[in-house]
Amino acid sequence: MKQRSFVKIRLEKIMSNIKAILSKYKSIAMIGVSNDQTKASTIVMKYMQKYGFKVFPVNPKAKGQKILGEEVFEKITDIKDPVDIVDVFRPSKEALDIAKDTVSIKAKVLWLQLGIKSDEAKKIVEDNNIEYIEDRCTKMEYQKHFLKVRQAFPVLQS
Repeated sequence: MKQRSFVKIRLEKIMSNIKAILSKYKSIAMIGVSNDQTKASTIVMKYMQKYGFKVFPVNPKAKGQKILGEEVFEKITDIKDPVDIVDVFRPSKEALDIAKDTVSIKAKVLWLQLGIKSDEAKKIVEDNNIEYIEDRCTKMEYQKHFLKVRQAFPVLQS
């Protein structure tokens, strides 16, 4: 019984942190955004833009191009504007190097999308007072906390 209540309290704390993060921080470096409008990363970018977030797409293969009206950067360290959240759509094995870059740009949050986890990345960012979220989708969390919607990917209206 004690274990169950600890898990519930821990989950409530995570949910509270996520809501605070999405309320307070409005600039996102989104690593792994694609020119393919059907990919999850691009759908999430469009959605977050729709709700007032400034999104900097990061994709070395698309550097200098535009995705959803925003210039694409090769890496987060190339972004000159302040970045609050580093949102990652890349494999877990890349999270450690991304965490190091997150520290170097002084972002406030490292957010790993669904299915992405890294204990090493977590340690690096938390040791530098940066919040860490893993295995969660920014779009789905925004819907849950602010729109009271639980759909994964409803059709976006233009």
